Amino acid sequence: MVNVLFLLVLLAVITTVRGGDVTYDGRSLIIDGQRKLLFSGSIHYPRSTPEMWSSLIAKAKEGGLDVIDTYVFWNLHEPQPGQYDFSGRRDIVRFIKEVQAQGLYVCLRIGPFIEAEWSYGGLPFWLHDISGIVYRSDNEPFKVQMQNFTKTIVGMMQSEKLYASQGGPIILSQIENEYGTVEKSYGEEGPKYVQWAAQMAVALNTGVPWVMCKQNDAPDPVINACNGMRCGETFVGPNSPNKPAIWTENWTTRYVINGENIRKRAVEDIAFHVTLFIIAKNGSFVNYYMYHGGTNFGRTASEFIPASYYDLAPLDEYGLISQPKWGHLKELHAAIKLSLTPLLSGVQMNISLGQQQQAYVFTGQAGECAAFLVNSDTQNSASVQFQNASYDLPPKSISILPDCKNVAFNTAKVSTQYTTRSMVRNSLLDGAQTWEEFHEAIVNFDDTSIKSETLLEQMSTTKDASDYLWYTFRFQQESSDTQAVLNVGSLGHVLRAFVNGQAVGYAQGSHKNPEFNLQSTVSLSAGINNVSLLSVMVGLPDSGAHMERRAAGLSRVTIQDNQGNKNFTNYSWGYQAGLLGEKLQIYKEQGSSRIQWAKFSNAQSPLTWYKALFNAPPGDVPVAVNLVSMGKGEAWVNGYSIGRYWPSYRSPDGSSQIWYNVPRSFLKPTGNLLVLLEEVGGNPLQISVDTASISQVCSYVTASHLPPVSSWVGYDQKTKAYMKIKSRRPIVHLGCPSNSKISNITFASYGTPLGNCTATYAVGNCHSYSSKAIVEKACLGKMNCSIPVSTGYFGGDPCSANEKSLLVVAECR
Repeated sequence: MVNVLFLLVLLAVITTVRGGDVTYDGRSLIIDGQRKLLFSGSIHYPRSTPEMWSSLIAKAKEGGLDVIDTYVFWNLHEPQPGQYDFSGRRDIVRFIKEVQAQGLYVCLRIGPFIEAEWSYGGLPFWLHDISGIVYRSDNEPFKVQMQNFTKTIVGMMQSEKLYASQGGPIILSQIENEYGTVEKSYGEEGPKYVQWAAQMAVALNTGVPWVMCKQNDAPDPVINACNGMRCGETFVGPNSPNKPAIWTENWTTRYVINGENIRKRAVEDIAFHVTLFIIAKNGSFVNYYMYHGGTNFGRTASEFIPASYYDLAPLDEYGLISQPKWGHLKELHAAIKLSLTPLLSGVQMNISLGQQQQAYVFTGQAGECAAFLVNSDTQNSASVQFQNASYDLPPKSISILPDCKNVAFNTAKVSTQYTTRSMVRNSLLDGAQTWEEFHEAIVNFDDTSIKSETLLEQMSTTKDASDYLWYTFRFQQESSDTQAVLNVGSLGHVLRAFVNGQAVGYAQGSHKNPEFNLQSTVSLSAGINNVSLLSVMVGLPDSGAHMERRAAGLSRVTIQDNQGNKNFTNYSWGYQAGLLGEKLQIYKEQGSSRIQWAKFSNAQSPLTWYKALFNAPPGDVPVAVNLVSMGKGEAWVNGYSIGRYWPSYRSPDGSSQIWYNVPRSFLKPTGNLLVLLEEVGGNPLQISVDTASISQVCSYVTASHLPPVSSWVGYDQKTKAYMKIKSRRPIVHLGCPSNSKISNITFASYGTPLGNCTATYAVGNCHSYSSKAIVEKACLGKMNCSIPVSTGYFGGDPCSANEKSLLVVAECR
């Protein structure tokens, strides 16, 4: 029986990934002659590791996804003109084949401008040095390079037979990205560029449709798609009646910005707008951006973006399932797919149920009926009458009735458990003997090889080979020692000032205001004075029109003393791009052995490199280093950069990224080399190596919650309704990750418990005193357990005239 079941599953997977012709009409994509309503999730291959891909894709599939969506990262693949790299985390073919092996489709967003909070929006910086270039415009130098890269990627996909037309998994491709937001800035060259990009892409004959997101004037046959959080309300619709409604980016949260408060998005809101898009806009493709965000390793993050990316997505940075977001969306997908036939081929009718209430009813040719009851009132519940029955709708919610009678799912009622991720210390690197240090020398004018009679723009000078650029000059002070005021204007992002080798000032900008001014009182000596200004970028820009014109670095330098104001902006300057430790690659084992490290001094000086060895935590749980005691810099493990860190830059609510992901594939069992470049002067003795795990699960379900969508089974053609399992009761379901079990029941109350899983909780006035014992018997020692929310299960009614609820909190170990 098991072998037969496995064979059936295998055949289903082979059928799914076989590919075939991909076409479309005004209702949906059509794959191999079958209409499709598809749920997709963005997983960016370079923001994780090849060793993680299989697990991430499997969890996405288990969550009800049909498609994996990814950008293609031009500057990662072509770091120098004509020099391509598809190794390791860049191995896009391996990634797509893994998706195919697991029976899912692929949406390939080539761009090649992608934004994506990725450095320079994915554009390689060497484009900047091409004479006469204007990015993303009807500009021949740019079009030549864009076409070359696009053809390279498409050619690679075709040679590996990865398009659906060849039997592969790729069913959609994207050219350009949100160009409609900047198109007007290019005047008449903008629309010309859109036309050219569309024609160029279509001429590559991939056999699958192309899309352009946020591009209402997308030329035929390219499909215009929506990005945002409320496309069910904001999308103007396809620009042709023959194109389907596609949502390429449904933001599952908002990306984090250094120095700003975290902006969250509730899963109830996501579910509401997904459903609304499908019924109000005839949507047939929804992509979650991001489904797994991952990590901005190295210097890949754009300006002021931290290493952690979309950690609040359904799969967190480490690849752990984040509840209730993952589970509630899984239930939503299953509920909507119960209604596929009437949704995709039925006749739609809208019925008003009240001032802010409406029914969307879809009737199939064979009499199938599905209804979606919408309450748009964000404050108040509503009781509505539909087909001679009464339905209660919570505020801002949609109830899904796959048979036009029974509610299978409501977007605002979350029955899925909530999970808590804990970071557990494995080892504290607190021994002074554990650490060694190396101090960067302060660069003076005589040390530099690049000279100029004016201030140079930073990005053009460093060529994005480093975040750091030394601006240096020297001048003669004729009078005796004196005090003066140093004034420096910067276009971003961070500046450290030194006079005669001594630190004299620090200033920084922000994501909203990268430009800033440093003003500091300094001591000048009689004779030659050396001024060294270290300008630091925290990522390149990733958006906006005319990025080729963007500038960074110093814009003005003056010194005012008792002899007046001296302007050094147009003066003899010396420059050094990058730091000595970067040049020597002392973050790698070989480079580290080439220099003389000093014993740890705990001086906490700026511009100091630290190194230590540590052992990997046992097991396979995710690993992170806790850098809460450090200021700002970059960290490497065994030569792999785990990203920029900046714990000292806190948001108004006091938060900043503290833990930095170390993928298991970066580690060896013992003797792992940790190297930090510390700009500010933190304390490495408080750094720890930690592990990430789901330590607690909580579920809160009332008697009015809905049973799992899985309780619905096949559609009966005779009765024109879904057959349902006899017992359809609300259920509390608890589950720990595969490497742990339920070890303790912290709290359990059947009755009217106070609070919920997102707030404090306590026993209410109505409480079954056997609650904890019953839950312990059902759950302890198990990976998963389910408990019906019913009076009978708890041995009687603990009180009358109250709707009963069950709240359970459990520990996983």
